[in-house]
Amino acid sequence: MKRIVSLLPSATEIACILGCADQLVGVSHECDFPSEVRGRPVLTRSRIDVSGSSRSIDAGVREVIRGALSIYEIDDALLGSLSPDIVLTQDLCEVCAVSLDDVRAAVARLAHRTTVEIVSLRPTRLEHVLSDIERVAAALDLRDRGARVRGELQARIDAIAARARTAHARPRVVTLEWIDPMMIGGTWMPELVELAGGVAIGAHAGEPAPTIDRALLRELAPDVVVIKPCGFTLERTLVERDVIAANVLEAVPRTTRVLLTDGNAFFNRPGPRLVESLEIMAACVHPELFGDFAVKHKDVITHP
Repeated sequence: MKRIVSLLPSATEIACILGCADQLVGVSHECDFPSEVRGRPVLTRSRIDVSGSSRSIDAGVREVIRGALSIYEIDDALLGSLSPDIVLTQDLCEVCAVSLDDVRAAVARLAHRTTVEIVSLRPTRLEHVLSDIERVAAALDLRDRGARVRGELQARIDAIAARARTAHARPRVVTLEWIDPMMIGGTWMPELVELAGGVAIGAHAGEPAPTIDRALLRELAPDVVVIKPCGFTLERTLVERDVIAANVLEAVPRTTRVLLTDGNAFFNRPGPRLVESLEIMAACVHPELFGDFAVKHKDVITHP
C-alpha cells in the first residue's frame, strides 16, 4: 500500500472517504476530520497568530505574504522520516495550506527516495472538487472506488437541487467567508447557493472572494446572509458578535435573515463535506423546504 502524506484538510478527507485512512502517515496541523486521523504526525505549523480577532488575523496574513513568505512552514526532517510515496497538497490559496513551491522543495530534499508523487489540487468550482476525488483515487490505484464515491456525492447534490427547484421564490443570498474585513464567498460558493434555490449576489462562481464594505453590502440588499468565516468554528465566530452586528446587521434590511454556521468543517474545505455544506445552505435559504436538513445540522446553524 502507498504511504500518504496530506498537507490539506480536504485532501485528508478525500483519502479517508476512499478508504485509505490507514495509509495516512502524516497530516497538516489543520487536519482534524475524520477523528481517526487525529494523532498522526503533524508536518506543518502556521507563521501567524490565529488566536486574535478577524482583523488581526487578516493583517497577519497580509504581512506574511507581503514579505514573500509562505504562511505555513513544513517540517522537512519529519517529512523525510515518514518516507511517503504520495504527497497531497494544493496550489489554489496561499491561506489554505503550505505553498506548492515549499512542498516541491521539501520533497526534493528527500534524497533517500527515488520518487515521491505530488498530487496538487486546485479546485475553483464544485465540478473540480468532484474531479479531484477521482484524481486522488487514480494516484492511489483506486479508480473504480473514486468513480463510485463521486457518483454517490453527485446523486445527493442532484436530489437537493431537484427539491430546491420546487421553491416558489429564489432569495438573494450573500455568503461571507470573512467578517473583518468582509469577504464574499467566491469559487464554489455561488454554485452552492444556486443549487440550494437562491440567487448568489456579490460574487461569481470560480472567482476569488471579493472584499466589500458596509456600503456595498447595504446596496446589495440581500434577503439572506450566511456567515461562515474560513477556518472558524461556529463557536469561534460567535466570539465576534459585536463585529457582525456592526458590519452586517447594521447594513442589511431588517427583513434580511442572517445566519451563522461552521466555516471550518464545512463550506471552505473543497472535499466530500461540501455536500453537507449544500444541505446547510439549503436549510438556510429555504427552511420551509429543507426542515429535515435544519434538524440534521441544528448544532451548526444559529442566529447572531
